[in-house]
Amino acid sequence: MGKLFDKLMEDYRFKEGLNACINCGTCTAICPAAEFYKYDPRSITNTVQNKDDAEIEALLKSETIWYCGECMSCITRCPRNNAPGLIIMALRNLSQELGFFIDAEKGRQQYVLNKVLCGNILNFGYCVYPRTFLYKDHPESGTTGKWIEDNLEAIHNRLGSNLDGSGVGILRKIPQEDLDELKTIFDVTGATARLDLIEKLSLKKADELGFTQEEYIEHIFTITEIDHYQH
Repeated sequence: MGKLFDKLMEDYRFKEGLNACINCGTCTAICPAAEFYKYDPRSITNTVQNKDDAEIEALLKSETIWYCGECMSCITRCPRNNAPGLIIMALRNLSQELGFFIDAEKGRQQYVLNKVLCGNILNFGYCVYPRTFLYKDHPESGTTGKWIEDNLEAIHNRLGSNLDGSGVGILRKIPQEDLDELKTIFDVTGATARLDLIEKLSLKKADELGFTQEEYIEHIFTITEIDHYQH
């Protein structure tokens, strides 16, 4: 048994997700990500159950493990009750823990997700916060996105949300004591330590590439150099 397999077995998601893959391919047939990306959950499940360290390390450094949307369609169809989605979660966790995520283009994007999503949660109490969802970062939102940004207050007033307001209502201002409690949860569960590790390794990679922090974030957020899609 390989050491990396042993590490995976320490993750309850891996133990719940891997029973015995029979290579039927049902998970791949039902997987939305497999329809578009170069992604095959059947192959991943088969690879990890072989317990070969070299193959598992290659997975941990690959683009492949970052394609899954964690919709868990796979577990609803598998005849052996495997859950490739849970296996992917364990692989992603170990990839971050060992610093292998930095070798993949999609893996490096974890830094942006941590800065934006976790930053929104810790600073405002929301995963997506209107004032940080900027058109310059999301040109795919088109002219409608730009119009929403330019008319944010008027739009939220018209829709009846309570953007940054006191009391109750959608997008209300979250009290500081609640944000402090969220930060404590991050600290106690190890999330803060994980964010710090990802930032440390990401800034090291940025330095290797000759980028400032801001340039690195812009690069991994906007530039795609690898063909990730099926043809």
